[in-house]
Amino acid sequence: MEGSYEACAEAAAWVSGRAAEPPRVALVCGSGLGALAQELEAPLAIDYGDIPHFPRSTVSGHAGRLVLGRLGAAPCAVLQGRFHLYEGYSAPQVVLPVRALRLLGVHTLVLTNAAGSLSPALGPGDLMVIKDHIDLPGLAGRGPLVGPNDERFGPRFPTMLDAYDPELRRLALAMAPPELRAREGVYAGVGGPSYETVAECRFLQRAGADAVGMSTVSEAVAARHCGLRVLGLSLITNAAPLPPEDGGPAPEPPAGHQEVLEAASAGARHLRELLARLAPRLDAGHA
Repeated sequence: MEGSYEACAEAAAWVSGRAAEPPRVALVCGSGLGALAQELEAPLAIDYGDIPHFPRSTVSGHAGRLVLGRLGAAPCAVLQGRFHLYEGYSAPQVVLPVRALRLLGVHTLVLTNAAGSLSPALGPGDLMVIKDHIDLPGLAGRGPLVGPNDERFGPRFPTMLDAYDPELRRLALAMAPPELRAREGVYAGVGGPSYETVAECRFLQRAGADAVGMSTVSEAVAARHCGLRVLGLSLITNAAPLPPEDGGPAPEPPAGHQEVLEAASAGARHLRELLARLAPRLDAGHA
């Protein structure tokens, strides 16, 4: 039953029985970004451990709670913490919350993450609005759609050409506070939990990636598979180890997880400001 339609439906029904109203917009908080739930009015917090079939967050910086409330006028669900392949979860388990939220009535999903920069144009504290991704686990056969397809979720061969909603991207770029220095870019999702080597960073950069992280891509694929609009936001917390040129000096040691959490928390205030500005548009046309 792991990650099945029935498991997702049972989780959705359990949450529905406790929600004041069904959420229409959902937000997934990346490492150190759980404070984004502070934007919700009249919040109701539920531990993941109480929800049938939900995995448990095991990573520092992921509180492991579903918070229901209103973001502006839109009923919203915030996932304070996500699940990762490197925790030992299967891809269907990683995306179970996304599918359950779809069955609850969510139509728009905002995915946030803390990421390392692969581009000289992106530095710590900057915001990258994801325009496309490179799904390394998915390309290696560890994507959430591997195995029998349940048509109740979506089609066998969904397109990913429009994975990140162009209108939501445009709005995010236009409304982002100037402190975020927002720009579009390509996100590379890797399996982790080890940080990337210099050669891996060079490979990803030459493949067209502007930032790298250990999440988001599986959720985006599952969300598009079941018809959700997706907005992806990467808060840049550090520079990946990339020497300026071949034969150049050895790179500085990369930031550790604690440094990433601190950098993400520092930028969360501006990201909350962006979400507050976006709120009226996230639910537009779906009332």
